[in-house]
Amino acid sequence: MTSVGVRRSRRLGRGGIRRVVPLAAVATAGALLLSACGGSGSGSGGTSKSLTFWISTVPGQDAGWKKLVAQYKKEAGVSVKLVNIPYDGYPTKLHNAAQANSLPDVADVPALDPIWSSKLIDLSSIANNKSNNINANFLAKDSSGKVLSIPSDVTASGLFINETLFKKAGVSFPTSPEKTWTWTDFIKAADKVREKTGAKYSLTFDQSPSRLRAMVYELGGKYVHADSSGKFSVDAATEKAVKYFVGLNDDKTMPKSVWTSGADPSAMFQSGDVVAYWSGVWQVPAFADSIKKFDWASVPTPAEPVQASDVNSGGMMVGFNNNGAASTAAQKFLSWIYEPEHYQELCETSGFLPVESGLTPKYPFTSDAAQAAFKLYNKEIPLYAPISGYFNTAQTNWVLKGKSLTTDPTKTELGKAINGQQSVGKALDNIVAGYNQQVGG
Repeated sequence: MTSVGVRRSRRLGRGGIRRVVPLAAVATAGALLLSACGGSGSGSGGTSKSLTFWISTVPGQDAGWKKLVAQYKKEAGVSVKLVNIPYDGYPTKLHNAAQANSLPDVADVPALDPIWSSKLIDLSSIANNKSNNINANFLAKDSSGKVLSIPSDVTASGLFINETLFKKAGVSFPTSPEKTWTWTDFIKAADKVREKTGAKYSLTFDQSPSRLRAMVYELGGKYVHADSSGKFSVDAATEKAVKYFVGLNDDKTMPKSVWTSGADPSAMFQSGDVVAYWSGVWQVPAFADSIKKFDWASVPTPAEPVQASDVNSGGMMVGFNNNGAASTAAQKFLSWIYEPEHYQELCETSGFLPVESGLTPKYPFTSDAAQAAFKLYNKEIPLYAPISGYFNTAQTNWVLKGKSLTTDPTKTELGKAINGQQSVGKALDNIVAGYNQQVGG
């Protein structure tokens, strides 16, 4: 069974769907909100009728949590104090709270921390409740099988196209994940659109190890993968896939400037002069508002031959074992949240992709393209191979061993390969060495 943790990404601009507010503004607003909630935000060790719940998200994007907390007070008579903490200080605040024995009762966290992971409530009863239909691929578990966290939501890499350019060129594209295209077919189509319409590039591609992993998985590789002893290596399919990716950076199909000098691939796509963009679901709300000059669409991710992505937890829901009464109340609150009726309401109000299968959230977007995009992601995620969650599984295991991948060498090393400064083989050797040094064994 695959178990998954959450990647270390910004909750304010994470691999989720909330990249909508500048970081400085968010941090300021978050600090004001935290101050309004009582300054320190402490208040752990609640009672059967009073709990503290820490989150970290953009003010305004916490609407779903506010709605559920109010509803739970009416239904269960339990007061849940919601505290929204700026991301930049959140991991440290949790760490310090653990040292001071003042953890919240419930939290939506960006990552696990060894200092408090032993204090977590086992969420197995919620995760294993068949009526919740929670995707087991995206749970965080320890070696004994204890469920340490359940995602508040999930995120995934995905493909966007300039639909206007495709139609102008008379080139077709798939709309159903059951009948998707290969990377070979997609690149061939995108190049044809570029040539027929005079667009500048066929594809822009986030400078992101996560986005590269997704592509490698779809091409049959495992990317940088550890064996049973914890030693990392790359398989032949990964080397072939990465060589293919580097070769696409030819300033025709893909611009070299993104991976070599940090040019903005999203801005390039939104200019209307790029055929397609490899990014993820978090772009959807922004595109719904910002793209006016052309029609855009989310399209099925390629499979050659594997139908996969890099799927991550948007946040990790945990409960802390502070005292008997509060722990029992926290378990009941979390159980209530994941009842499908309540969880769907959370997803709809906050704009989440659900970790529960079988739901049909109705999102508040007025954009038809945004509505179609969320519908597509919700169809695709259940189809993805378990490899899609490997990296988050690994991250959870590293944390439980007191390790973390502080610096992923992928971007730097492949940037050098794209620039012709080193071979792909040498770049992969350096990436593997970086993994082994930081989290190997």
